[in-house]
Amino acid sequence: MKIRLASPILQSDSIVDGEGIRAVLWTQGCLHNCPGCHNPQTHSMDDGFLLDIDEVKEQIDALEGQDGITFSGGDPLYQVEACLELAKYIKAKKMNVWCYTGFTYESLLALSKNNPKITEFLQTIDVLVDGPFILEKKSLDCIFRGSTNQRIIDSQKSIKNNKVCLVEKYYIDTKKKNNKKERLYV
Repeated sequence: MKIRLASPILQSDSIVDGEGIRAVLWTQGCLHNCPGCHNPQTHSMDDGFLLDIDEVKEQIDALEGQDGITFSGGDPLYQVEACLELAKYIKAKKMNVWCYTGFTYESLLALSKNNPKITEFLQTIDVLVDGPFILEKKSLDCIFRGSTNQRIIDSQKSIKNNKVCLVEKYYIDTKKKNNKKERLYV
């Protein structure tokens, strides 16, 4: 099986693409085309590097000092079958897995009716950061996210409970507004 990546080499030692020190697998291809995206070079579905999954697994085997691996891009969900195989491999190595996507969790569940690999991927990964980047909602207070609409979701718990379950440690209630609590990362 092949996967199209924006970079043929995993980026190691990231501290901004999820909790801990992480390697990042930058997928190539995204149709969301969010205005203000920080990775517009990953949008083309034809650019990048086509690698065999086994080549990526070799890079994973060679990693040292990484707490986990993050799928980003591009949008990894456009290559869910290859990403699923890699996520299972990463989990077998006792590493945690984060995934960034421009799809919302709810839209992924709807899409999974035609592609059950999506649900299987969500059951395999630990954290899903969902939703498109919205320039008008950009905030530097959103660590691990670019805009306030994006959510940090406990993927396995959400699948099990059949509802979105946020990773609560990334949120605190900061103020009440019209009897609604606004959740921000601190």
